[in-house]
Amino acid sequence: MNDSNDFSGKNGKVKVMYVRSEGQDDNKGSDKRQNDNKHRGGRDDRGDRRGSDNRSGGRNERSGRSGRSDSDRDSAPRERSPWRTISRPDSEELINDHGGISGKSLIDPEQLRKQRQEETRIYGENACQAMFKNRPDAIVRAWFLKSVTPRFRDALKWMAANRKAYHVVDDEELEKASGTEHHGGVCFIIKKRGGMDVETYLQEATDKDCVLALEDVGNPHNLGGIMRSCAHFGVQGVILQDAGMLESGAAIRTAEGGAEHIKAIDADGFTSTLTKFRDAGYTIVTTSSHKGSQDIAKAQLPAKMVLVLGQESDGLSDSAWDEGDMSVYIGGTGKVESLNVSVATGVMLAQWWQQNKTK
Repeated sequence: MNDSNDFSGKNGKVKVMYVRSEGQDDNKGSDKRQNDNKHRGGRDDRGDRRGSDNRSGGRNERSGRSGRSDSDRDSAPRERSPWRTISRPDSEELINDHGGISGKSLIDPEQLRKQRQEETRIYGENACQAMFKNRPDAIVRAWFLKSVTPRFRDALKWMAANRKAYHVVDDEELEKASGTEHHGGVCFIIKKRGGMDVETYLQEATDKDCVLALEDVGNPHNLGGIMRSCAHFGVQGVILQDAGMLESGAAIRTAEGGAEHIKAIDADGFTSTLTKFRDAGYTIVTTSSHKGSQDIAKAQLPAKMVLVLGQESDGLSDSAWDEGDMSVYIGGTGKVESLNVSVATGVMLAQWWQQNKTK
């Protein structure tokens, strides 16, 4: 039911039309209008602004009610119109409902920083498919190009069912999310695995086991190629001075899914880690073209060994070289000084696989 005056007054200004529900008496409607006028600055029907004392007196005279003090008015309950907008004071603290709808975030900045340190971005179709197949619970968020979504149908269904955020975006947005133009149409934010200590790895070791030890090898593309070769030839353990290097997006993409089959072993002291493996029955095999090394094509590689490789420019350090129980090299024409470290790894692991794992 509408209770209104003309839409325009004598001065040409538009008046407010009040809407009330059925069953409200005229007095209540009048009181509501008076209260509303108070919140609007005390304008009367003619649009004049009056002082606060006059407004109080005018209301009491028209309504036939006795005057009330300011404290009485403040303590008395007010009838609220369903059409009135309530403004929240700037000083009033918003409560986070954790539903993503409204409210301030109550996440501790230090906790958020720690969380980001525990996460990493991976990309590439094969890498992300392997990630979903082996460790879906580690996925935090995902971005996809529309063109790859048919091949990630199972992943999308799983993420929707498990309330994992994902976004179907264009190439420009995906490049921003992944940080590279070589994203392969998909990018995941995942929780890092981190490295394991030597003792934990040795508890699960088998009688025929090859472990790779990398000294100062940091190029992510080389690391990715090494992980791919390791997965192909059944090598699970990789010793590094910084196990987190295997978690980089470029390394995981280059591994083409092989990273999910590799266990990073933290080297808390590179040579002391090699000693621990020797004490557990492993033969330490170093790689070099120095005099005294054997051609790997002719060498008999032990079933349980740690294969130690260094950076391409300088090779192994003297301390790592001294830890070797035997040393091997890859024969060739001699037209180049050495092979790329990831290529050399593949050649040597193939030889170990042929001699041990295929028997």
